[in-house]
Amino acid sequence: MSIDARLAELNIELPEAAAPVAAYVPAVEVGGLLHISGQLPFKDGQLMLGRCGEDAEEAFANEAAERCAVMLLAQIKAALGSLDRVARIVKLGVFVSSTPAFIAQPKVANGASELMVKVFGDAGKHARSAVGVAVLPLGAVVEVDAIVAIAG
Repeated sequence: MSIDARLAELNIELPEAAAPVAAYVPAVEVGGLLHISGQLPFKDGQLMLGRCGEDAEEAFANEAAERCAVMLLAQIKAALGSLDRVARIVKLGVFVSSTPAFIAQPKVANGASELMVKVFGDAGKHARSAVGVAVLPLGAVVEVDAIVAIAG
């Protein structure tokens, strides 16, 4: 089954890949790896804002991490032309805007991780960092970047 067919089965529509908002490129391919710049969470065209432990609940941030993963998929497809060229999701870096008292960053990050496994199966299993930060660009609650191994 193609990855596009899998996305349709999961009822996931990829948005247009976001343009960079500063002096960087969305993706760099080197040595058989595709490095995807951090992606922010959008739902119904709106940026998902907040800070865990302050004004954003864990479940909201988990959904935001999943939305970041959808944006990653859009960037991967834009860079490679097809998600079928993904050999493996190697690593995700998940940044969670949170107070010092909030310690559930790994649970928030599962939103992105679980989506990659749903889409790519075993090839979606990856290494990961889940880090709490004081603030993210534009007030986003989560940002996720990725390293992807490219097939052939």
